[in-house]
Amino acid sequence: MASALMNKPTGKQEVQSVRQINKELILEVNNLEIFYGEKRAVNEISMVIEKNSITALIGPSGCGKSTFLRSINRMNDLIPGARAEGEIIYEDLNILSEQINVVALRKEIGMVFQKPNPFPKSIYENITHALKFAGIKKKSMLDEIVEESLQKAALWDEVKDRLHKSALSLSGGQQQRLCIARTIAMKPTIMLLDEPSSALDPISNAKVEELIIDLKKDYSIIIVTHNMQQASRISDKTAFFFKGDLIEYDATEKIFTNPSVKKTEEYISGRFG
Repeated sequence: MASALMNKPTGKQEVQSVRQINKELILEVNNLEIFYGEKRAVNEISMVIEKNSITALIGPSGCGKSTFLRSINRMNDLIPGARAEGEIIYEDLNILSEQINVVALRKEIGMVFQKPNPFPKSIYENITHALKFAGIKKKSMLDEIVEESLQKAALWDEVKDRLHKSALSLSGGQQQRLCIARTIAMKPTIMLLDEPSSALDPISNAKVEELIIDLKKDYSIIIVTHNMQQASRISDKTAFFFKGDLIEYDATEKIFTNPSVKKTEEYISGRFG
């Protein structure tokens, strides 16, 4: 799998061969800095992300959490002047390397955005569009992936009789679950969620939260959220960002009941932010 991420052979070792791989980790971030032009948005962040867990990123607007999230599948590459320094180790490779095939990377590390963004196509075509682009043409295989993805996104029973209707006819919550199904169809190992339920009503939000909890048995999930209750309900670990710094990163229960840093406690309790 790792070799598929490389654009071309390189004599440079992406990771020291003596590195001891912890099989329980999916990502290792070392001294990550992210810049927009001359402005530094993320300051020397180091942390590890565990497999089959939900990691919540919290903090006030503009603190760097979404910038950090987008760096994990190189979405910041699309922003003129953006650059990253340091390491994000995945599959024993530094995915910030120029040798990384970014298209292949984004298949393995999928992303769901804040606002549902289904294509103006049918529900079925929303799932199969990228699959066909990737070379999967056999209808029986496409049908199987569509059903499996919608099942995993807890949407199949609601849409199985209207797969060829427009995805835009779905409710906001259904559209977001469709976007999650679209990501699942590419068979990622990591799912990045950027405030995936902030635009949804409470009932739809609850369904998305239940879905996220269920998905962690198959995926490693990193979610940006402004909703403290959501972070405390669904995540295993929580990282608190402030002004580009990682202030504290620990088990969610500890972050919300007994944080080690005063600034974390102040933010959690609503005294600033």
